[in-house]
Amino acid sequence: MKKTSRILITGGSGMVGKALINYFNQNKYTQIFYPNRKELNLMNKTKVLNYIKKNKPEYVFAAAAFVGGIEANMNDPINFFYKNIEIQNNLINSCDTHDVNNLLFFGSSCIYPRLARQPIKEEEILSGFLEKTNEAYAISKIAGLKYCEYLRTKKNRNYFTIMPTNLYGLNDNYNQNSSHVIPALISKIHKVKESKQKSLHLFGTGKALREFLFVDDLANASVIAMKKNTKYSMINVGSGSEITIKNLANLILKIANYKAKIIFDTKMPDGTPRKILDSSRIFKLGWSPKISLDRGLKYVYDMYDNNISIRS
Repeated sequence: MKKTSRILITGGSGMVGKALINYFNQNKYTQIFYPNRKELNLMNKTKVLNYIKKNKPEYVFAAAAFVGGIEANMNDPINFFYKNIEIQNNLINSCDTHDVNNLLFFGSSCIYPRLARQPIKEEEILSGFLEKTNEAYAISKIAGLKYCEYLRTKKNRNYFTIMPTNLYGLNDNYNQNSSHVIPALISKIHKVKESKQKSLHLFGTGKALREFLFVDDLANASVIAMKKNTKYSMINVGSGSEITIKNLANLILKIANYKAKIIFDTKMPDGTPRKILDSSRIFKLGWSPKISLDRGLKYVYDMYDNNISIRS
């Protein structure tokens, strides 16, 4: 990949897409395309085909997706399945049709079985039952990564999938109805602090273990993988460390400099009990995370605390 290569990023308005755009701009790549939804409707196959034909990208980072947290996935499985299938199939097929040879598809660690062996290796895919709360999204992502795998195997395309662990960072989604765990906790804790409440109410037991990665580290890993990966159709990307939801909430409370009693609603689901990735493949390609959880959480909490617009 050269500084003058034609690079297409879909999902450029999302957290992963914006992190990639920032990476390429900071490193002085000169031909970066990141169309918005009006410029490229990924649900319309004809428009996607025409866009790829016209712009002739050499490298594609497929970061567009219909996403959300546990509650959103439980409430709207139809759209989490259908929209993601349409978005990824239209893009992958259009790239193959117009001979784009390099495509990185962003999967999700939720594709792995609920009770997968830990740390989770890429080989664990399809080895057991999925977590029911995000089954629809997981199945759609499995379809996308398998499509890339088949094209890699049968047509020698450099199409492969990055499986990121739980992400957080700049440009995250703080909507309480659709956010993931870290932005949801930051939003709740900030509100508790602002209103001087004595308790913090959270779903589940607090015992579930999760691994987190700052999104800028993922962007860096993605570019390294695109440049260096010649062997794998699937690559996990995680930080290598994990924390319980309870300890995560306490850590954010500490960063917020506020004390509150955490009350868990144990009638609500935890999701997968434990999920940490085996990221040895990306480590072997020369990548390692640079931003610790403590540092990353302080950065995003301070950003949230000082930015009224993202709290509205």
